[in-house]
Amino acid sequence: MTEIKEGELVGKVVHYYPKVGVAMVKLSGTLEMGDTVRIVGGKHKSTDFEQEVESIRLDDKPINTANTDDLIGLRVPKKVPKNSKVYKIT
Repeated sequence: MTEIKEGELVGKVVHYYPKVGVAMVKLSGTLEMGDTVRIVGGKHKSTDFEQEVESIRLDDKPINTANTDDLIGLRVPKKVPKNSKVYKIT
């Protein structure tokens, strides 16, 4: 059985842009390039996946570290529903 890592809650999805595959995330913690995140949300937690952070944008500019209260663009491999939770697991 696969271990499920929840990690530290670092943000919540406030919007998703399907044409560019970007989730807008309001952070409640810090996030850095190379971190691994788990995104969980949707009806009955239908969205649940892990990914390495490869792109963070703030005010449409690439950054390496994002901080609490930042509203960032995070490239994601699939659709993520509004209010999905973002956990940092590494």
